[in-house]
Amino acid sequence: MQHRDDIRFGRVCVGILTTVLVVSACVPTSWKHPAPPESAERSKKGNPPDYEVFGKRYVVMQSSYGYSEQGIASWYGSKFHGNPTSNGETYDMYSMTAAHKTLPLPTTVKVTNLRNGRSVIVRVNDRGPFVPKRIIDLSYSAARKLDMLQAGTTQVEIVAMTESNPGYIPASVPAERSPSDTAVAANRTEQPATGRAATTLAVAYFQVGAFGESINARLLMNRLQSDGLDDVFVHYEPGVVPALYRVRIGPVETVDEFQQLVKQVEALNVMGGHLVVEASPAVSQTLSGRLPDG
Repeated sequence: MQHRDDIRFGRVCVGILTTVLVVSACVPTSWKHPAPPESAERSKKGNPPDYEVFGKRYVVMQSSYGYSEQGIASWYGSKFHGNPTSNGETYDMYSMTAAHKTLPLPTTVKVTNLRNGRSVIVRVNDRGPFVPKRIIDLSYSAARKLDMLQAGTTQVEIVAMTESNPGYIPASVPAERSPSDTAVAANRTEQPATGRAATTLAVAYFQVGAFGESINARLLMNRLQSDGLDDVFVHYEPGVVPALYRVRIGPVETVDEFQQLVKQVEALNVMGGHLVVEASPAVSQTLSGRLPDG
C-alpha cells in the first residue's frame, strides 16, 4: 500500500514539474526597460546646459522622466507678480506654477504636502529657489491649495507627471488660473521670496522695500546709508505705470553675504526684505541721479 502511494506521489510531482517547465519556456528570459515618453517641447529660454548662481553651478536635466524627490518647498507671490519667469512667460501668482533649479522648462509635476496629504499639479516655468535645502518654489495659488501659506515652507514630495497619470496637464499648455484666488485680499503675510535666475549672467540684490512714491524710497535709502550700509540704491523702471520704487542693496555675490545683510537690516527694524535675481544688472537710479517725483 505504501509502495502505491509513493508511486502516485511521484507521478504528481513529475506532473507539477513538467507544468512549471512548460510555463517557464513561454516567459521571456530578459526584460527591456520601457523607453521614456516623448518629453514636452522645451522652452527656448531658461534651458541652458548649466548656469551659476551664488558661485554654485546647476546642470539642467535633459528629461524629467522618472524624476521624484522629497524636500522643503517654499512659495512666492505678489512681489514677483507680473515679472518675467525664466522661460520668458509672465509670472501669475494665481496660476498653478512653480520654480525648480534643474527640471527642464516646462515640466508638469505633482507636489504633495507630506504634512497634511494635500496634492496639487503645477507647471514648472521658472528657476529657483536659491536658498539652501529648498527644492521647489510654488506660486501663491499652489501654496494656498497645499495649506502652507502661513507656515511659509513645508515638507513635500515632487513627482514628474506623464500622460498616464490622472490629472496630467501637458507642460506646453499654460497653467490654469485659479479664479477663487484672485478674490483674496491683497494685504497678507507673504513668505520672503527666494529669487530666480535664467542664465549665468544673473545678478542678485537684497530688496528691502518698495514704494509708490519716490520720497519714501529716498528716506529709507538715506536711513540705511546713514546706518553704515553700502551699495544702497533705488531701482525703478521708467515708463511703467504706476511707478514702483524699490530700495535695494547689492549686487550680492554669496549666500553668506545675503544672510549677513538680512541680519544687519533686521537689526535696524526694517523687515520683509527678500532676494531678487535678475538676468542682467538692474538699470537703476540712485540719489546721485534725479528720481522722478512720486
